[in-house]
Amino acid sequence: MTLLSFPDPVNEKAARTVAAGVALTGALILATGWFWLLVPLAYGFVARVLTGPRLSPLGALAMRVIAPRLGTPRPTPGPPKRFAQGIGAALTTVAAVGGLAFGWTTLALALTAVLVVFATLESVLGFCAGCFAFGQLMRLGVIPQETCAACNDIRLRQPA
Repeated sequence: MTLLSFPDPVNEKAARTVAAGVALTGALILATGWFWLLVPLAYGFVARVLTGPRLSPLGALAMRVIAPRLGTPRPTPGPPKRFAQGIGAALTTVAAVGGLAFGWTTLALALTAVLVVFATLESVLGFCAGCFAFGQLMRLGVIPQETCAACNDIRLRQPA
């Protein structure tokens, strides 16, 4: 696996752990107005899009420390998770630039609130909104079906 690659499959338990960390960080930003926390949050999303957990401190902690303690890995397709990380990267980057560089704190707070809602849904309920959007885009033909074979055939999601 090269540095600029994303794992496929992904351990669902690690993904939900990362989402919990994102939700907690976002909630801290909302509670304190510490917009500077958007910078490491955005970095983490960009790092995970580009390299999976390798260059993301939160991703590495989830994969190497927390998820192994949660039992047997639960594989889930990687491409939808990467897409979801890309959405998070876009939201946090716009929030960081808007809030810190331009003083658009209302925009930064609104985008952070959206991030907290969706990260909480994934961490608590296992519902990945970005993955759902990925699936809808596949059904519409925007994303080619071959991008995620396991997304099309549930039998490919679990090892034999």
